[in-house]
Amino acid sequence: MSGEQEPPLRGEYREPPRRHMRSPRDALNPEQLPPPPSARVRNPFVMVGNAIFSGLLLLILAGGTVVYFGKKKLEAAGPLERDRSVVIQPRKGLREIADTLKNEGVIDQTLPFIVGAKIFGVGDELKAGEYQFEAHSSMAKVLQTIVEGRSIQYTVTIPEGLTSQQIVQRLQDSPVLTGNITTVPPEGTLLPETYKVTRGWTREQILQRMSVAHKRLVDEIWAKRAPDLPVKTPEEFVTLASIVEKETGKADERARVAGVFVNRLKKRMRLQSDPTIVYGLMGGKGPLGRPLLKVELDEPNPYNTYQIDGLPPGPIANPGRASLEATAHPMKTNELYFVADGTGGHVFAETLEEHAKNVARWRGVEKQQNAAAAASQPATPAVETVQPVTQNAAPAAAPAPKAPAPLTSPRTHVPAKKKADKKKSEAKKKQTAPAAEAPKQ
Repeated sequence: MSGEQEPPLRGEYREPPRRHMRSPRDALNPEQLPPPPSARVRNPFVMVGNAIFSGLLLLILAGGTVVYFGKKKLEAAGPLERDRSVVIQPRKGLREIADTLKNEGVIDQTLPFIVGAKIFGVGDELKAGEYQFEAHSSMAKVLQTIVEGRSIQYTVTIPEGLTSQQIVQRLQDSPVLTGNITTVPPEGTLLPETYKVTRGWTREQILQRMSVAHKRLVDEIWAKRAPDLPVKTPEEFVTLASIVEKETGKADERARVAGVFVNRLKKRMRLQSDPTIVYGLMGGKGPLGRPLLKVELDEPNPYNTYQIDGLPPGPIANPGRASLEATAHPMKTNELYFVADGTGGHVFAETLEEHAKNVARWRGVEKQQNAAAAASQPATPAVETVQPVTQNAAPAAAPAPKAPAPLTSPRTHVPAKKKADKKKSEAKKKQTAPAAEAPKQ
């Protein structure tokens, strides 16, 4: 067909189209100039924005890299070979805590620990205390332990019936507590209990805690007390509870002992409680260390309930919860006396005659116990001592025998005749005493 180009035959050579050759001078000039940049691209704000975006992108990439490798470092096993306890002192900063952990071998580097604490926002939440770290604990686990304050717990146990001075001494002997106690708390204001503390607690802190616990418990029990209780104030209530605490350590006897003392108060009978005399003699420093003597029953003593009516001036110990509850709800009974039975408990009586029989029975038990104790001890041969002979020397006087110890209170009735004889002898001594010499002018 005319006008149509025939396809080339197979194997036919066709020359490429010839290009127009340019002279060297023309080649130096571009055929077409590039278009100028748009006004938007040349805007300085756009240029600054592009730079900021590029910088942020680089920071994000760098931060992601740091977070990735930092996370691996925080979660990696630590260098600690075996479990160890470490004390974080109060008022220590993040860097000081990191240095302490590194020195103790808990972590091997401080920088990842510090950076991790700041990234997680817990740099100011690290708590002082003594912490137990397991072997190979990771930095993340160490950080979590300190932030949560899971420090080692210790127990401080204060038995019932101790005086405030005895409690202070126990706290002073504790190696876990710190600081000194400047003032002994008033008697009967501390609650005997087992308290959980951490190393570094001050002794004043635990005293404050015991005082708050005591007041809360006394207010709670006092509000639910028996309506006919013969005490008017919480202070008198604690005083009576402290006497009950010191009189018996058996749980099933506390309410019964409290009932005896309540009956005596209602009948205006003196309490005749030996522990009150001991407290007056020792001033709350501790036990007497020996049995009371009968002569001490008549000695003037503001806490001597053989000589004073009603309750003593204040508590004689710090009673526990059981004695406080027993005193608030004493047993309903007509009993007015009790005496030891030799087994750690007491025998109770309503009349003085019945009480006297119980006392005689206890005397026999006491004699048997003393004989058995003496027989169980190995006999020691007496050592003969030769005294130098002194002319005109008077023979040594034999020591005066001690009066027998009284029984568990309320004690055996002291006959009025003995008191009258004592008053007569004192009056006779005053009459025979020489008159005092008048002072010289």
